Amino acid sequence: MENKRTFKNTIQRCGSDKILPMAIVYMFYIILHGHLSPGGGFQGGVLMVAIVVLLYFGHGYETTVRAINPHFLHGAEGFMSVLYVAAAMLGIAYLGNFCQNVFYNIGNIGDLFSSGTIFIMDSIVGLKVLTGVGALAITMLGVLMAEYAGEKK
Repeated sequence: MENKRTFKNTIQRCGSDKILPMAIVYMFYIILHGHLSPGGGFQGGVLMVAIVVLLYFGHGYETTVRAINPHFLHGAEGFMSVLYVAAAMLGIAYLGNFCQNVFYNIGNIGDLFSSGTIFIMDSIVGLKVLTGVGALAITMLGVLMAEYAGEKK
């Protein structure tokens, strides 16, 4: 029985280790290209849940918490909120409207930096969702682990 469990854990860990880097790159790709194609900050940030779950399945809760600190994510989420408001205030400072697109005439259509503050705000939304959903997923896994440990006794 123990041999079977070890083999299963090895398969989970190897699969997780192979998929995890691709999931991280794909998440940031969706966040950074959200203003050019369907998807964007929110959708890319939500992929953080898949990354947390992959790390959890492959390496366990303790390693997940060491690799992705939920306290850091919580603080970074608040910082991203402040950054979003600051980027939205650029519209008031330059054109008189909150969330107004500023610097929209920079770059060529279809380039990564072609949409002015929309790119900046979309990236900030992606990072905010990434940090918030990541912290939420780790917290939920922690509650699950605590309940599982309580049932085992």
